[in-house]
Amino acid sequence: MIRKSTTMVLGALFGLYASSQALAAADQVVIGDIDDLSGVYADALGVAGLDVINFAIEDFGGTVLGKKITVLSVDHQNKPDIGASKFREWADQNGLTLVLGGSNTGVSIAMSKVAAAKKIPFIAVGAGGASLTGADCTPYTVHYAYDTTALGNGTATALVKEGGKTWFFITADYAFGTQLQDAATKVVLANGGKVIGSVRAPLGTTDYSSFMLQAQASGAQVLGLANAGADSSNSIKAAEEFGITKTMKPAALLAFLTDIHAVGLQTAQGLYLTTGWYWDLNDETRAFGKRFFAKVKRMPTMDQIGYYSATMQYLKAVKAVGSTDSDKVMAQLKKTKISDVFTKDGYIREDGAMVHSMYVMQVKKPAESKYPWDYYKVVRVMKGEEAFGASPDASCPFIKK
Repeated sequence: MIRKSTTMVLGALFGLYASSQALAAADQVVIGDIDDLSGVYADALGVAGLDVINFAIEDFGGTVLGKKITVLSVDHQNKPDIGASKFREWADQNGLTLVLGGSNTGVSIAMSKVAAAKKIPFIAVGAGGASLTGADCTPYTVHYAYDTTALGNGTATALVKEGGKTWFFITADYAFGTQLQDAATKVVLANGGKVIGSVRAPLGTTDYSSFMLQAQASGAQVLGLANAGADSSNSIKAAEEFGITKTMKPAALLAFLTDIHAVGLQTAQGLYLTTGWYWDLNDETRAFGKRFFAKVKRMPTMDQIGYYSATMQYLKAVKAVGSTDSDKVMAQLKKTKISDVFTKDGYIREDGAMVHSMYVMQVKKPAESKYPWDYYKVVRVMKGEEAFGASPDASCPFIKK
């Protein structure tokens, strides 16, 4: 009887705790930030992601539907199990209503599965893999800023049209690198080019000497760098140090503004890359850049402005439907055109891809740069359908065939 009574008391206490947690959650909107805060992608988004989330909350007015907006943050350390388990924990214990983040395709795929199970919107910003809106898509996943399809259609197309017909890839050895190389390869082959070879480099590689020697020995015209973040800047530096840039054209299939800043214009000049945003495009982007610089002491990347835009669009959707109900919010997000400081022609496709214009850029020569962070010149603007594809990915399981 004592054991039975104790169990009943504990059950009652747990019920009261659960009720109090539910009441607390009902009074707030909870945004989770699960990202690489200390690894190879930390400069591309990282801790500054919290700053732009707070910028968006501030610009929105600080509350939505009279509810407090709470932000949670954690470093996923580029480990899928950490990202997924923290997502699940916040969903079960903290009244989670939205997750932003990724910066790693493998982590984002794991988190997408939790989003589907918990029916909580997940906006992936920074993870490149296009499978997030293809084979790994869910009704609750949105892929923001860019994907491997858009990157390949931009940079690879530009290089092939300039005569770079033969390619050798140095590729990040996980899902993102594989998908990026595959996307670029399709473009190269479709334009009459050829891939001579490739080599896989572990995430976080610091010594690229053996990979560069293999690339040099291949005789290819283009060195395709299918990596990002610190891996991208380290491989760009290595290409310059080994003199590879004298015989091969380096193609940064994904490079951020912070990567170019890290290597310097002297080393990066002439490099082609594709981006979804640049701080120096117009007066509106420059104003945001200056606001960000005042807080962070550097100019924002497309991932950081992507966080701002995604947060703002989510809060607008919650306000529009008068609820944080995930299905209602997702429906609202997919029917609303996106026109803000990030893009003027954005929309979220049925498969979750946020389609918008992308920019093929070339890094300026030192003499062409007129002021700090003046690094890019626009080579070409791709409309959203050209960059991401004209229709939803047929491999997405919930898309009607």
